[in-house]
Amino acid sequence: MALPQDMRFYKYQGTGNDFVMLDDRQARWDLANIELVQALCHRKFGIGADGLILIRSHVDYDFEVVYFNADGSQSFCGNGARCAVAFAAFLGIISQHTRFLAIDGPHEASITDGLVALKMGDVSKISESLGDAFVHTGSPHHVRWVEQLEDYPVLEQGQLLRHDPCYAPGGSNVNFVQQLGDAEIFVRTFERGVENETLSCGTGVTAAALVCGALTQQKDIQIRTLGGNLRVTFEGNAHTGFTNIWLIGPAQQVFSGQFRSEDFR
Repeated sequence: MALPQDMRFYKYQGTGNDFVMLDDRQARWDLANIELVQALCHRKFGIGADGLILIRSHVDYDFEVVYFNADGSQSFCGNGARCAVAFAAFLGIISQHTRFLAIDGPHEASITDGLVALKMGDVSKISESLGDAFVHTGSPHHVRWVEQLEDYPVLEQGQLLRHDPCYAPGGSNVNFVQQLGDAEIFVRTFERGVENETLSCGTGVTAAALVCGALTQQKDIQIRTLGGNLRVTFEGNAHTGFTNIWLIGPAQQVFSGQFRSEDFR
């Protein structure tokens, strides 16, 4: 499948988690072209991003989100999905409310005063792993509580846990969490697929918020990340499972431009 010689892209960010966005409602993008995904996301030789997102048409939903990590692998991305909702509104596909499809299934979302609220999938349990917590929020997340998170060796410890044999072969994202209050936490995340710390991770802060809620009985958690502030609300608990989970935060278009696919061959 050949791409058009010149293809327009849009750059979005959600609390510092940044993405290359493409309007692919004509389904012209070759999903097997992993090398082009990697090239566009490269921060020195490409546009630079944590991931690449295609917006595609779908017969049963307002649109479909196809998400690639910077290394070309695929997963669900909470901040990416929020940015995709903002992009769909920019394209005129939706207004304030939407139902769309992602790799982990259908989602609902709404936009109010610049904030995108994304309904996440239900979470049945919090598991114990390597003395810490493990939660699957559309993507796998190891959650470790630490002190003085500002100075914590996130990269080194994140790499070790991400590749621990218990998570083979796919690995896990790793979140380091500091308690700031009963309903407030500070989260830093090492993301698989990016293979580095990102400024924010939507599925990661959701996992951390659920673990915090299980410990403090709070159901409305404020989250500080290096890239900005997010909020997670939910119902349920660690015994019954968690439902009605919402990830809430800003999503912003940063710039747009064109790339020539032939330059990335």
